[in-house]
Amino acid sequence: MPEGEPRAAVIVCPGGSYHWHDMETEGTSVARWLASEGYAAYVLKYRVAGKFEFASKYRSLLRGHRHPDMICDLQRAIQLVRERYDGPVGAMGFSAGGHLVMSAGEFFDTNFLSRYGIEPEVSLRPDFVAPIYPVVTFCAAPVHKRSRLGLLGEWTVLRKEMRDSLSLEKHVKADTPPVFLLNCVDDPIVDYRNSVLLDSALTARHIPHLYTQYATGGHGFGASPKKQNEYTSQWQELFINWLKEIPGQAGNDE
Repeated sequence: MPEGEPRAAVIVCPGGSYHWHDMETEGTSVARWLASEGYAAYVLKYRVAGKFEFASKYRSLLRGHRHPDMICDLQRAIQLVRERYDGPVGAMGFSAGGHLVMSAGEFFDTNFLSRYGIEPEVSLRPDFVAPIYPVVTFCAAPVHKRSRLGLLGEWTVLRKEMRDSLSLEKHVKADTPPVFLLNCVDDPIVDYRNSVLLDSALTARHIPHLYTQYATGGHGFGASPKKQNEYTSQWQELFINWLKEIPGQAGNDE
């Protein structure tokens, strides 16, 4: 936690193909950086399929963890943070975590928590979202198949309506919150065209957003100086400055 009153609260969702979490590079190190900038940061260990599932494919027989478990966990986190904090509440995610936070920014008017008998009295809409080198599409050519499998499971992944329903480029709405989007063209894990699809959808719906695309930098650099290059080492300052420029949002003095 930062010293003094936080500028905003940020829920951090590490990546890991919806099968595991990169808790250090994309979780705790991100939270420490945000706290040093005056933001309250919470690392969310949302439910994932698991490494054993990746190796054994046991979810072809048992349900395991799959959609909507992940978005339920994030919505619950947004609810709990918002009930305790009166300022802006946003979400930042990496890779599959980027898909998760963008899902929260698009599907906030669906209360996934109702399956647990929870009816929040606060808004589940994040005030801003920051998908970093995110998974976006589940139906177009640049799909990241491991993340799609992790979220949907062995049988649900075969259903076209489910793939379409969670392809984020198809569900940007007029009230989608402001978006900070960033990736690298040479990303060897998640095809850079995922972010291009999202940028195009956000632009078409006139959603305030900043899309930054670096030529090099790869994937999985998070907030780790050891994994960043001369380009990706700039993204954290860029994000903080972007927040300060959003009227009525985190860090803005207007």
